[in-house]
Amino acid sequence: MFKLLGLGFGGLCFGLLSAAGVFTILTAVGLIPRFVGKTHSAKEIFLYENLIILGTITGGVFSLFGDQLKLGAWLQNILAPDIATWLSRGILMMAGLFAGMFIGCLALAIAEMLDSIPIFTRRIAFRHGLGFMILSIAMGKLFGTLYFFIKNIVTD
Repeated sequence: MFKLLGLGFGGLCFGLLSAAGVFTILTAVGLIPRFVGKTHSAKEIFLYENLIILGTITGGVFSLFGDQLKLGAWLQNILAPDIATWLSRGILMMAGLFAGMFIGCLALAIAEMLDSIPIFTRRIAFRHGLGFMILSIAMGKLFGTLYFFIKNIVTD
């Protein structure tokens, strides 16, 4: 009993820490103000923030409880199988489109933050080895990704 409570408490704490990290990154790169600036909708800033939080919570619920929710089976029970198939494909396409737009905006915001690396290196007097540092980061990402796919690390 105590083991399950400890696991549940640990999982909750680690989930909250992960969510805090995601929101910290979104805040640090200024993604929400950038969306507001591009769309000229400053009066709707709270709507943006609430939708990002709602999307994160919804994604977490679907990631954790996807097998228990069984939305595809539920759709097939209330609709004809062909309609349910097309509807589920449409939902997946819309989710992929919005996720791709979000990732693209996040990547551009992070790329703009990379302009601050030369300023930071001058401030801390880091004169030599900047190219090696960036190459090391890229190689670490490359080897990590290759290890992930070669070892077939999949969480089911």
